[in-house]
Amino acid sequence: MIISNRTARRRPKSLVPAGIGALALLAVLPAIPATAAPAQDPVAPAAGPVSYRPLTPSERRTAAQLDALQGDPARLKGFFAALPKGADLHNHLSGAVTTEYLIQLAGENGLCIDATDTAVQPPCGPGTRPAADARTDAGFRQRIVRAWSMQDFPADQSGHDHFFDTFGKFGEATRDRGKLLANVADTVVEQNQFYLETLVTPASDSARKLAESVGYDADLAAFHRKLVAGGKLDKVVAEAVREADAADAQFREAARCDTRRPAPGCRLPVRWISQVSRGSSPERVFTQMAVGLRLAERDPRFVAVNLVQPEDGESALRNYSLQMRMLQYLRTQYPDVRLTLHAGELTPGLVKPEDLTFHIREAVLVAGAERIGHGVDLVHEDDWRGLARTMAERRVAVEVPFSSNKQILGVAGDDHPFNTYRRYGVPVVLATDDPGVSRIDISHEYQYARETYGLSYPELKDLARASLEYAFVDGDGLWATGPGRSAYRPVRACAGSRPGFAAPAPACARHLEENPKAAIQWRQEAAFAGFERRYGGSR
Repeated sequence: MIISNRTARRRPKSLVPAGIGALALLAVLPAIPATAAPAQDPVAPAAGPVSYRPLTPSERRTAAQLDALQGDPARLKGFFAALPKGADLHNHLSGAVTTEYLIQLAGENGLCIDATDTAVQPPCGPGTRPAADARTDAGFRQRIVRAWSMQDFPADQSGHDHFFDTFGKFGEATRDRGKLLANVADTVVEQNQFYLETLVTPASDSARKLAESVGYDADLAAFHRKLVAGGKLDKVVAEAVREADAADAQFREAARCDTRRPAPGCRLPVRWISQVSRGSSPERVFTQMAVGLRLAERDPRFVAVNLVQPEDGESALRNYSLQMRMLQYLRTQYPDVRLTLHAGELTPGLVKPEDLTFHIREAVLVAGAERIGHGVDLVHEDDWRGLARTMAERRVAVEVPFSSNKQILGVAGDDHPFNTYRRYGVPVVLATDDPGVSRIDISHEYQYARETYGLSYPELKDLARASLEYAFVDGDGLWATGPGRSAYRPVRACAGSRPGFAAPAPACARHLEENPKAAIQWRQEAAFAGFERRYGGSR
């Protein structure tokens, strides 16, 4: 049965891994550390005024162990691999799949590779060869890997162009959504993460045909009425639901979820975000937005809408403000649906100076985005300090994929606004973006944050906590307060319970059962308790 998000928020439900089977968290979790000692340790961003929160003895010992591992690359890598790392909230499914698995799928599906290293449908004519040849021809295989990812990409060439070009090259190999998810979900679990939101395009061809049949209307209310009339929009949404059903079934089979040896990804809670191709015509963009919003209202597996494709593209730049107004209107029709937007994925020289001054602002103040992806051009926005304060006040989180920002935009280190956001109190979460294309994983991003910005263990821990706090998961969370002096203080029902040490008290057990977000956060806290026993000797 499809349950609307509105209904689901009134009566919290179990969070279903990848849209399938119940998540029996209370059965598998051992069980918030006891109140910390009164000693105060600094955990402020490196580029800002010092703030404090109380640390537990195990946090201090684990922080000391992390410091001791400097100079030991192998053990340091192991530390970050084992570190519980919350959720990945900015993840494009097709770009998250390992390149090697995409090549395998291309071979299994009989695809061909043409002279531009693009996967194309068979038969393999002149100038093409079967993708399956990559199984035995190492040189051919490596050529495809380089074309479909950032592997060995020369630093003196355009990372921006090569990065975005990869999607067109491997696109034909990404039609099996369930198989892609099985590959990505396993990686997320193995990286010690507990939840995934990943981007897909629902019912793409049908949405395009609907947009073309209706045509553009500058009166957005009238445009929406035309889409809805006669059940036209609902037919596309129904197709998207069937797509998701088929993907779920394929996922279960690929991941062996109904066997005695299920893959790790079977236990991962997954939610979909509908992506909109911002470089398309206005009628298609508006239609895709409407499909995604209506789908999220009707199918709890879908939680939000986002805009994708290069933000610096000609059409994307020309229609940016129009697209923000489209979302502003549509959210009056679908008020319960969440919104996260790629915004500010720009740098000077990539676009005209005036294009750097308003993208994040309009995403937040016009469209009403609850999270922002990238946000790299913050300091070029008009009154950027006021914007940062507004984002902090509204708790608009920024999804930061360091490797992607470096590869696409050449922005890294002190040129990145990571510390600026933190100094102004804007929530920040680390993400991967397209880890298959970037050839990285989330552990790499956390280690980069440590090595580049000198983050302490408690700061890394709070980044992981934030990624679950700002996830679009139903129900209340585990925390009554966020970071800072309040130090992620648990809600009253769970104040005396200790994940990883004992089962939750009855009131806490009820809170976890009724609130999927709190249940996932509890699971992470249990993992932190085990992690700190391993690295800090906590008792």
